[in-house]
Formats: sequence, C-alpha cells, structure tokens
Amino acid sequence: MTIAWTYLLHAYYRQKGIEYRYYDKGPHRRKFNKTKSGAFKYWELRRCLNEKACPLDGPTKSNLHFLIGLRDEIEHHRSAGVDEALTGRYVACILNYEREISHLFGPRYSLASNMTYSLQLRDLTSPPPTDGNAKPLPSNIANYIGQFDSEISLEDFQHPHFSYRLMFVPKLTSKPSQADRAIEFIRADSELASLIDKEYWVQKEVERPKYRPGQIVDMMCEEGYVGFGMHQHTLLWKELDAKNSGKGYGVMIAGTWYWYERWVDKVREHCVADRLAQNTTTKAS
Repeated sequence: MTIAWTYLLHAYYRQKGIEYRYYDKGPHRRKFNKTKSGAFKYWELRRCLNEKACPLDGPTKSNLHFLIGLRDEIEHHRSAGVDEALTGRYVACILNYEREISHLFGPRYSLASNMTYSLQLRDLTSPPPTDGNAKPLPSNIANYIGQFDSEISLEDFQHPHFSYRLMFVPKLTSKPSQADRAIEFIRADSELASLIDKEYWVQKEVERPKYRPGQIVDMMCEEGYVGFGMHQHTLLWKELDAKNSGKGYGVMIAGTWYWYERWVDKVREHCVADRLAQNTTTKAS
C-alpha cells in the first residue's frame, strides 16, 4: 500500500505540474538528484504527504503516517499480534485508497469492480477465549502506537479515515429472501444503532477474558502510558461508576471484581485523551 499510495500521489502531482523529483537549485537551473545508475530520485510517500498541495484530508494523512512509521518499526522483524490489533487502520488505508483514486482520477480507475470481495478463512465470531495472560505487543511497537496516538488530534483519531471500525452481530431471519445478505448496515443515528452501541456488551454464553487491575495497569505501561498507575485506575472507575453491573464493564466473582475487555478499551481511550490534553497544554504554555 505504501508503494500504491506513492504512485497515486506522483500521478496527482504530475497532473498538477508539481515537480516530485528531488533537485538542488542552481544559479540558472535545477540540478536533479540521481542514483548511481543515473535514475532520478523521486519523492517517497512521507515527502508526498508533507507537500502543501497534497490533496488528502487530515485523518487520511494521519493513517498513512502511522503505517509508514509502523513499517519502519517492524521491518525485517516478526511482531506477533500487530495485525489483529491494527486491522481497523489497515482497512481504512485500503478504503481511503479506493476513495481517493476514484475522486482524483475518475471512476474508471476504481478497483471496486475487480476487488469487491475478500476471502476470509475465519468466521466472524468472537475470538477464542484466552486465560487473560495473552502476551502484549512488543514494547517498541506498543511505545510507537502510544506515542503516535497521543500526538494526533482526537478528531483524527476517531475519524473512520484513520481507523475503520465496525461491529458485527449475527443476524437471524425467517424470510428466505433475506437470508443471503451477509452484512446489513443501519444508520448510525437510528434507534437500533444507539441500542446496539449501548447494549453490545450483553453477556452471551461465551467465556470472555477477564483482567485484574494490576494486569490493566501493566498493559497501559507496555503501551507507553507510564503515568497511569493503580491510583489513576481507581480514580477512573470511581468517576465513571464502572463497577455498576449495569454498565457491563466487569463482573464480581467469589468476592473479587474482574474487568472485561470493554473496560480495557475505555481505559486506553482515557489514556489517549489524557496525553492529548497534556500535549495541548504544553504547546500552549
């Protein structure tokens, strides 16, 4: 995708008459930089994104800057767990590409007609239960993600052009004519959507991962939020009344409270927002 985006932006700059080759300004004319074999040196993707005339919106740029940095971090290394953790950002990158190539060059260049479906060898079901001790992301990856997310605006972070997030619910129907539609979309502002968003945590007959407070604090530390400790965790759950069983953040078992993955996501969201606020205050000072 890095190569595809680079060529897309090269084509756009060529169309607009913007020079996208590296050169030095001479007294009379440009002196283009070349490789040892004599080929021109063209802008890499990061340079294309930083160009003032870049046509992409902020969240799309943030998505690509993130993936460029991620590529640099994991180059020549195997980083277990990264793909599952960042699927939303990968999907956003591909959808952004289809949108921009069609917008900038016309629908005849759309890839949708040739790449409509994906083949998936895994059912759209909840992941298999774990013992709650799954290995965290490698520290360099977790630190990179935490640092990057803390430096972009909350608006970009929540935008679907940065990370594409969907929730799937198995659909049952009694009408044969409706049985073949694999996915059905509903309006985000509909009553059904608000109900699902509020109640998607409803307990099912599956054993969900459960976490103790210390595990959550360790996870945040591994992700780069070193200022988040047990004290901050306690203040947060009390502020949000998170142990209210009606909110679905956790469960009491044999007199001990355990937190669900949904609470871990809430804690992570708090840490990201808190770091963004700190950076904003620092810049203002």
